[in-house]
Amino acid sequence: MFKIDNTPAIEAHRKALEITFAPMIFQAVRVMIKKGVFDHLRKVGREGATYQEVADATGISFYGARVLMQSGLSAGVIYECNEDRFALTKVGFFLVNDQMPKVNMDFVHDVCYNGMFYLEECIDEGKPVGLKVFGEWPTIYKGLSSLPPQVQESWFNFDHYYSDISFPRAIEYIVQNDPVHILDIGGNTGKFCKVALERLPNVRFTIADLPEQIALAKANLAEQGVDLSRVDFQPINILDENQHLSGKFDVIWMSQFLDCFGDETIVKILTRCRNHLTEDGHVYVQEEFWDRQWHEAGAVVLQQLSLYFTTMANGTSQMYDYKTFSGLIDRAGYDIEEIRDRDAINVSLLKLKIRS
Repeated sequence: MFKIDNTPAIEAHRKALEITFAPMIFQAVRVMIKKGVFDHLRKVGREGATYQEVADATGISFYGARVLMQSGLSAGVIYECNEDRFALTKVGFFLVNDQMPKVNMDFVHDVCYNGMFYLEECIDEGKPVGLKVFGEWPTIYKGLSSLPPQVQESWFNFDHYYSDISFPRAIEYIVQNDPVHILDIGGNTGKFCKVALERLPNVRFTIADLPEQIALAKANLAEQGVDLSRVDFQPINILDENQHLSGKFDVIWMSQFLDCFGDETIVKILTRCRNHLTEDGHVYVQEEFWDRQWHEAGAVVLQQLSLYFTTMANGTSQMYDYKTFSGLIDRAGYDIEEIRDRDAINVSLLKLKIRS
């Protein structure tokens, strides 16, 4: 993957030009979807529709329909199926029928787009300078509960989309170890906690996260009717060495958590976990590695998502490749007992044991 440059020169030149106008293409496609242009073209099918028919059906002006749809031609989302009549391409079809592109587009537009203007400063300073478009927080996690409602909704929709599929499968693997007490570091809104409590009626569960996230998790679990008598909460900034976790656990779970930190911090977090494992305990880490994706499309999403971490999240982390990440695990003194790559969105689940 990404090891060969065999693109013909004429295609390479077109690709170069597309990149220069990529922000405009993105917004044109987003607006067409929002205004119902794609929905109308989907309804009329291969018969297609004229600019005026699209304008009449959507309520946008004739001029608006024309400039947007002509942008869509070169973007490859619509094509001229008959003279002056236009239909959706396969790319356009996926944009309106596949949930993943919708979730990604909302996330990019609402959460990332304005902040990406400051990418160069973020690279130079190693800080999420782009986050200032929403507020003055050191990381997005500190300000998550205070983000504008639409931004917050798109953030959580994105986060939940990629976790909802994977959690039920992960718990079926963890249950084989018959866990008694699970610690979820970075428990977010408590989604994995709910799955674990439903599947394991006798397990005790602890969520460790920032105080702001703990409040969200408590409220979310209570709203869903979860019995909190089996749940403990540890408000903690895991990066603050003066704050300490308490207790011993036979399972420490971290899902899409460690990718929120830079290399050295990941080693420190994993090292701290060693003091809170029972003798036979394991750390389970769930991540998406771009170099373990089954299809190149998955790698593309993850590689570009890294820039969200650069500009908005914390300025130091990314979606890692497995080679880099496994090296950090080794430095923290763990062996990878098993790694499972699973279907749908290709999430990897790592089972770690303290090295003897």
